[in-house]
Amino acid sequence: MLVFKIRQMRYSIYKGKTSTIIKMKAKRIFRIIVLIIVCISLQLSSCSKSEYLDRVPPTQLVSDYIFDTPARILGMVNGVYAAMKVNNYYGGRFLMYTDVRGEEFINTTTNSFTGFDAWAHTYNSGSADIINLWSAAYTAINRANILIDGLSIAENAAVVGDELAAAYTAEAKFLRAYAYFSMITVFARPYTEGNGASPGLPLRLQAELSMDNNNLARSTVAQVYTQILQDLDDAEENLPMQYTGTTAALLNTTRAHKNTAIALKTRVYLNQGNWTQVIAEASKIVPQPSAPFSATTGVQHALQSDIVATLMNNFTTSESIFSMPFTELDMLSGQSSLGYIYNGNAEYYMNPAAILNESQWGADDARHGFLRAHATNGRFYLAKFGLNAPFLIYIPMIRYAEVLLNYAEAAAETGNLELATNLLQAVHSRSDADYAFPAASLASSEALVATILIERRIELLGEGFRSNDITRRLLTFPAKPGPTPAQAVAPSASNYIWPISNNELVNNDLID
Repeated sequence: MLVFKIRQMRYSIYKGKTSTIIKMKAKRIFRIIVLIIVCISLQLSSCSKSEYLDRVPPTQLVSDYIFDTPARILGMVNGVYAAMKVNNYYGGRFLMYTDVRGEEFINTTTNSFTGFDAWAHTYNSGSADIINLWSAAYTAINRANILIDGLSIAENAAVVGDELAAAYTAEAKFLRAYAYFSMITVFARPYTEGNGASPGLPLRLQAELSMDNNNLARSTVAQVYTQILQDLDDAEENLPMQYTGTTAALLNTTRAHKNTAIALKTRVYLNQGNWTQVIAEASKIVPQPSAPFSATTGVQHALQSDIVATLMNNFTTSESIFSMPFTELDMLSGQSSLGYIYNGNAEYYMNPAAILNESQWGADDARHGFLRAHATNGRFYLAKFGLNAPFLIYIPMIRYAEVLLNYAEAAAETGNLELATNLLQAVHSRSDADYAFPAASLASSEALVATILIERRIELLGEGFRSNDITRRLLTFPAKPGPTPAQAVAPSASNYIWPISNNELVNNDLID
């Protein structure tokens, strides 16, 4: 949670009102905080040096100015995306935590800074990863809330016009939903265990600029999912169909549009085991019963023929529904970079007894192009996020291939084996056209679901899916060999989910 330790501060920032009981020191601190929120963004255009000189000094940028120009409001929008892209969150480390929990990787360093506790299932509330992740996620959520609350004020919305204000609000709701979904899948019991009756997360839906609302009880898992889906429905309604102009390909990959919200809903409903709703949402952007599959409204999403080039070179193709971009100005490096952790520093190598050993991942499969074979020790390392610095490969957040596999799983679960097989084969055959699935692996719903789950492990390797694919189906985390072996973790174990951050436990009297 974003907490500003400023006592006696009462702000009604969007109406330009403040109480009279505010110390000058606290006021200066608040102004600096507001400046930081406005200025940190992916494509910062509103906080240039000349603007500082022409208008007001940075330490005097008060809340009245946050929404006073279209450029500042766009800076707020970009700031929410920027909060999602920090190193401890979707800049990469969170994906690494949630992948190495599974069985695909073997740790070599026992380095707690690069996810060893995630790999070994040994997190506690004071673990740096837990504290940093919790803080990063709630910072992103609070930035979204600031934007949503601010644009609900008519005079602020009028600065950009009602249509654009609604679109910006929709982006903020999409990102808030994404953040809450990421957190509910690791810090709470799976929805499929008791239909979400377990304790979930503190559901913070208003902008917080003081400690006044620190105390907030956890909503249930079901209540958090309800809010996530409400945000995504609202987002779908008001997001643009697509972006146009010279930067359309980039914006259609890095900013939310209608199909982005629809695609994420397929993932959320999949987590609930709500197969009917997965199918309803997926069919909006996968309307065909057989290959070739593609979206026919909004961005024309489709699989690309060369999967390795799509993820490692051509970042803005129509397969990439939503990605986190990097440039030389905002790249991550060293132990904050996925490319360095997986490949450059070789801290994790592929478990030869896991997905690497599956016959479904044949020798001729193009996805072996994401692996690097060590010259002397015979180990394979994941190179999907780059071989050498600078690590500028975009982080894939949602891909069309995932939507097809979500749809396939739901179709198989509801008995539509033909459609499920067609979707599965579309994903697999673009990387290994000559592979023939054994008849038994497609013959029943149970067999076909198992085959689809294997395909997810191949196709989405390293993209942060494995942990959630285990927990949403209440499976056991397998034991793993290594210098310090990791024990199996059953669904009933306390470390099946992660503990709440100690910072939240200390500052929130209502947390349990």
